[in-house]
Amino acid sequence: MKRKIPATMASQHPDHANIPYWHNEAFISVQHENEETYLAYSDLGIDEYKWDWEGKLVDESVMERLLSNYYEYFKENQLGKDKFLTFRLPNPKAETEFRLARAFINLLSSAALAKKVGLYSPPLFEVILPMTESAEEMIAIQRAFKEISGLKNELLHFDANIEQLEVIPLFEQVDTIIHSDEILEKYLQMYKKEFKKKPEYMRPYTARSDPALNSGMVPTVIAIKIALSRYKKLSEKLDMPLYPIIGTAMLPFRGGLRPDNVPDFVKEYQGMKTALIQSGFRYDFDKKVVKKGISELNKLLPKGEAKIIPDNEEKILREMIPAFEEGYRQVIEEVAPLINQLSGILPKRRERVQHIGLFGYSRGMGKVTLPRAIGFTAALYSVGIPPELIGTGRGLRSASGPDKKVLEKYYLNFKKDILTAGHYLNKENIKKLSKQYSSFALVKDDIAVLEEYFGSKLEPQTLEEKEHHILTSKIVDSLENESKEKLTDLIVRAAKLRRSLG
Repeated sequence: MKRKIPATMASQHPDHANIPYWHNEAFISVQHENEETYLAYSDLGIDEYKWDWEGKLVDESVMERLLSNYYEYFKENQLGKDKFLTFRLPNPKAETEFRLARAFINLLSSAALAKKVGLYSPPLFEVILPMTESAEEMIAIQRAFKEISGLKNELLHFDANIEQLEVIPLFEQVDTIIHSDEILEKYLQMYKKEFKKKPEYMRPYTARSDPALNSGMVPTVIAIKIALSRYKKLSEKLDMPLYPIIGTAMLPFRGGLRPDNVPDFVKEYQGMKTALIQSGFRYDFDKKVVKKGISELNKLLPKGEAKIIPDNEEKILREMIPAFEEGYRQVIEEVAPLINQLSGILPKRRERVQHIGLFGYSRGMGKVTLPRAIGFTAALYSVGIPPELIGTGRGLRSASGPDKKVLEKYYLNFKKDILTAGHYLNKENIKKLSKQYSSFALVKDDIAVLEEYFGSKLEPQTLEEKEHHILTSKIVDSLENESKEKLTDLIVRAAKLRRSLG
């Protein structure tokens, strides 16, 4: 059976500012995520749901709850055939292994359960491996699952028919994304040797937020464009379909996918076959707008074809990355204490695993530790300094005229993304914060270059954007004096105006 490739994948990323339309509070506990999953399928028209074993706590009875509560729906819309539930595993090199083992057993028991109640089996047969950096890691996951699925005991009757667990590699760093085609090609060679066959297809998954957090927005977009070009060439070389996934969110820094700009997004990322639909997309717009956006994605994404980038232009793009990256990191490393302070008082939206200490990990840059991408982006937007702008002006200034033309040839929404972010800029806050964090003065330089290059002032335009400006001024003025509760309230009010927490 040729499987259906979903164009939309809902996720549990906690980036929403508002209360979900189906809920009575903004916080979504684990016990409510089964209902949320069902509604993503049945109400919003999303075909795939990412169940996150990596970054948060999960309900390990997900299959039992979905099938017992919504059996009639799943009888007509079978998991593994019409709708898809895809586990994001913890990566053993970065997280504690006991959750990986529990996820494996869950996959096996889900297959047995579906078979027992007369539904399509296996309902779950693919997993996402975060932070993938090598083909060996992917094969290791498949070997481990094969060994566990082969365990025999008179008390354990999985009766699972998962012939092969397929791995979706999630590439999260700029350099890894650029060279991910090489990882895929090596993986295919190892797969054939290990399993004496080749997969029917592969679904490479490029992150959009974490590479931006580590390297800046422009290097991330460049990396993804190069990857899409290389995937197309690799697919033709291997005579195998590749169905790339992109991990997008609402704000330009994290991908710029909103329900009201789907055609622009699809044009930007032609060749992507699946787009992530995070909580902000689903809950920070009117539901009619959300459903229309999802319908457009389901219709348009399968039609897109990636553009092949000639070798000479790819070289130009790759050589532009360091200037943007260095200018960005120069600022972020110094202002990390401010980012961590603000991310620490953001409202909780999900039961996420703490990324320090026993149960997880943190993101790092140089000598500093940073929060995850949502908290990072929220912190900078909350003080009116969108991260899209940081290092971008200086990076542009270092590029030649012809090189800039190549960048804009492939980064189609570059101007739009910068101007969108610029509407939330608070120049007075940069001046205030520069007294404590001298590198913010470099952002003033970025802004001057960008305003001249694009011929537009970076400043609020609408009433909502001007209100956001007022709130970010209050946040900066209140950093030392106000209670955490008051600051959190101001942060949420600003987030609702921009329709995304971070």
